[in-house]
Amino acid sequence: MHQLCLPMGLDQGDMQRLEQVINRRRKVKRDEPLYRFNDKFEMLYAIRLGHFKTFQHNSSGGQQITGFQMAGELLGMDAIGGGQHLCEAVALEDSEVCEIPFASLEDLFRDMPALLRQFHRMMSLEISREQRVMLTLGSMTAQQKMAAFLLNLSSRYASRGYSSTRFQLRMTREEIGNYLGLAVESVSRLVTNFKKTGVIDVNHRDVELRDLPALRAIALGEDPCT
Repeated sequence: MHQLCLPMGLDQGDMQRLEQVINRRRKVKRDEPLYRFNDKFEMLYAIRLGHFKTFQHNSSGGQQITGFQMAGELLGMDAIGGGQHLCEAVALEDSEVCEIPFASLEDLFRDMPALLRQFHRMMSLEISREQRVMLTLGSMTAQQKMAAFLLNLSSRYASRGYSSTRFQLRMTREEIGNYLGLAVESVSRLVTNFKKTGVIDVNHRDVELRDLPALRAIALGEDPCT
């Protein structure tokens, strides 16, 4: 949380007040919901360990995945405006979050304008990131979507100090397809093709990005061999 939302310049007393607000850790088992659609909004959740997916239910009652979240990211900001969660968040593996009571956080915002400015900056960056993803994926071919998805994970892991080229997919191929708007058969075919051309290596859910420049070229719709 220090890296995630503490602006520079807070004194020790302010830091201690913030730490007191983040007063409880909560374990969430695999496939267990952190919150459900229409639940009353009371908390923000900072992911400490593990991975989550967020989704809404479509008109036929099925899931439409809206995002995958990892350690170092916040969950629950969708509910700030209306007071109810607009999606459901479920753990992809045994995970742990820090609960942040929003009412207590608002009290801090009144006394700590720097923290409020940083929070607004975080929200703006998150909204911009999601909009970029939606706009980009909407105009891409299936091959571009898959390459962009892997690159997105790569950059997010790198920003948190993990390897940008070796990681494990916490979501299933069905979930990836749901998020990207692709059939699971298409996801499997694309992964196989990327592996055959040496762009990636895959062993079950373990992925190695062996040729990042080629993967970026594919995401841009270019020929990676040129």
